[in-house]
Amino acid sequence: MKTIQNISDFKRKALHWANQFEVCCFLDSNDYKDAYSVYDFMIAANVHEELNCSTCNGFDQLKTFYAKHKQWVFSYFSYDLKNEIEDLQSNNPDGLNFPDLYFFVPKYLIAFKDGKAEVLIGNESVLDDIESLSFENKKQLRAIQISHRLSKDQYIAKVEALRNHIHRGDIYEVNFCQEFFAENAEIGPVHTFEALNQISPTPFAGYFKIYDQYILSATPERFLCKRGSRLISQPIKGTAKRSSDPEKDKAVKLQLRNSIKEQAENVMIVDLVRHDLTKSAVKGSVNVDELFGIYSFTQVHQMISTVSCELNPDIHFIDAIKNTFPMGSMTGAPKVKAMELIEEYELSKRGVYSGSFGYITPDGDFDFNVVIRSILYNSDNQYLSFQVGGAITYESDAEKEYEECLLKASAILQVLGGH
Repeated sequence: MKTIQNISDFKRKALHWANQFEVCCFLDSNDYKDAYSVYDFMIAANVHEELNCSTCNGFDQLKTFYAKHKQWVFSYFSYDLKNEIEDLQSNNPDGLNFPDLYFFVPKYLIAFKDGKAEVLIGNESVLDDIESLSFENKKQLRAIQISHRLSKDQYIAKVEALRNHIHRGDIYEVNFCQEFFAENAEIGPVHTFEALNQISPTPFAGYFKIYDQYILSATPERFLCKRGSRLISQPIKGTAKRSSDPEKDKAVKLQLRNSIKEQAENVMIVDLVRHDLTKSAVKGSVNVDELFGIYSFTQVHQMISTVSCELNPDIHFIDAIKNTFPMGSMTGAPKVKAMELIEEYELSKRGVYSGSFGYITPDGDFDFNVVIRSILYNSDNQYLSFQVGGAITYESDAEKEYEECLLKASAILQVLGGH
């Protein structure tokens, strides 16, 4: 363990050091204090063992992989693992071609907490290697020409069609998303992530490099974590743009807190999360710890609820992940019908977007985020993509939903220079 004097400098150097390897994962809380996070940031680098699969029994393979190693593993789950869980398909176009699931045991793992860096896997000398690292400072990012998969008129028509499904009683709520993309895009992934993390620092941010594929994430949302025998999920539903005027910003926050529409969206997803958790819970232990909490980030205020339970000791913790996946905040209710309509009305395969990445510890604890507010990039075919969406209910105004999408995309558009 080593005390670090210049924390931001060490963090930057650690990321650039990790990026030298073909695979690395950087998880950053950006100093947001959170009751369930163990470390301020973590860096996992280089592959000791890996599990890389598409069109396979991902969750079962993960159980076998984890049982074999019983070690720290860093990973992502793509949204399309839904097809293993339910009788669903993903036939929309995909320019990114990420595997459905990727897990790796790192050769190096450094965790940082309260000013101290600790090497959990690897030799202590790696800290000296990081501190002595020099790298090129932030390059000027070239503007990327961003295209919309949907025009505004097409988006509005699709929202109205989904509202008709709600009116007919097919669903109560659906998370409908649209893709923004760029072809022949050349970016420096580390510098792009640093710019995004600076403009929009969030508690579950991360950089995940898997060979030629990158996740650059400024997500504010936790999907699911396990601490001891307790499972905790923190769905987000409810977004309001911040104001630079403190009084107006206070009013915006209060308006979000008291919005009947946002509360209705949030409570539907809370009910869905409660239902999902009951599949893995000790009977009677599912609890809503916080309903309609308002949390402030650089760009937006968010309405976040916290739901928890005691994990039934007869249920494997990986099955607990499977039982709640994909997360309710990114699907809708009822969940399966909402996912069928997502496949029908969206034009792009979601892939890693609205999936999750994070880690599992040697003790079987874990922490996974929700992949939103994230740039996905394939450097091999130079395809860059990000998706944004929101909850559609019968009360939704399609025009306002479109504006909310642009708000959620604003930090990424600012970083990429595409307007």
